[in-house]
Amino acid sequence: MIEARHLRVLREVARTGSFSAAARELGCTQPAVSQQMKALEQSAGTPLLVRTGREMRLTQAGEALVRHAVGILAGLTAAEEEVAAIAGLRAGRVRLVSFPSGSSTLVPTALAAMRAAHPRTRVSLDEAEPPRSIEMLRNGDCEIALAFRYPEVRAAAPEACADWDDLVVRPVLTDRLVGLVPEGHRLAAAGSAAFGDLADEPWIAGCPRCRTHLVEVCESAGFTPRIDFATDDYPAVIGLVGAGLGVAALPELTLASVRPKGARTVRLEPAVHREIVALTLPDLARVPAVGAMLDQLESAAAR
Repeated sequence: MIEARHLRVLREVARTGSFSAAARELGCTQPAVSQQMKALEQSAGTPLLVRTGREMRLTQAGEALVRHAVGILAGLTAAEEEVAAIAGLRAGRVRLVSFPSGSSTLVPTALAAMRAAHPRTRVSLDEAEPPRSIEMLRNGDCEIALAFRYPEVRAAAPEACADWDDLVVRPVLTDRLVGLVPEGHRLAAAGSAAFGDLADEPWIAGCPRCRTHLVEVCESAGFTPRIDFATDDYPAVIGLVGAGLGVAALPELTLASVRPKGARTVRLEPAVHREIVALTLPDLARVPAVGAMLDQLESAAAR
């Protein structure tokens, strides 16, 4: 009989590429991982891994089992949570993964409301940007991923968002991009500006996905931005702009919890938005605690 704990180990070995790395991720020893893999191969009746020196690869049977493991483990999590709710335990667990600017704005309000409404439901928070957060959802490391995407990218390259087709997508917020310039900048008091007005400026870019989107938007406006600085930390972006080192285009949500000292916002035209969504797996969407947390995230955006 194939056990769920063995599938979790196999999934981690496949993801990390070694027993030692999988052991670190799972918080156990390398011999324990090796023993569980041997037990799984005995249950499967066929080798799942091929070891050549220090390298390791999945056999065809191993690849098939890893593919099925994602759905199996998600289904087991959904079953455990739903049974607990049906049994009247009113406990449950929701593991939420959010991108940083969502964690500092939407998430605190949603978590406070969730705790007030369901005090015995445990909610945890971890941070990751998409696509890593989507990978965590599929791997069973969370029940909800708060993520974002850009409609322009989705329209130009539908395959870029095709990996969401099997997920439940709950729209949360439409977040407009605003320009950020040093307070002594020629456009600081302009109120609004076109992307083309900033064509000759040095740029400060955010996370990799936002960076790619910035280049695409600027190129559609007729220029390629000169990116002098790039950082995943939005307060750092704001600080660099405030120090006069360049300009930036940031989602409004990133400015909600950070005071842009030394910088001024300008309305960028044409309007560019990102969609903020809460994602979960279809099986998990039926779990009461997960549904309640999705509702609280949607309500937090409306406040």
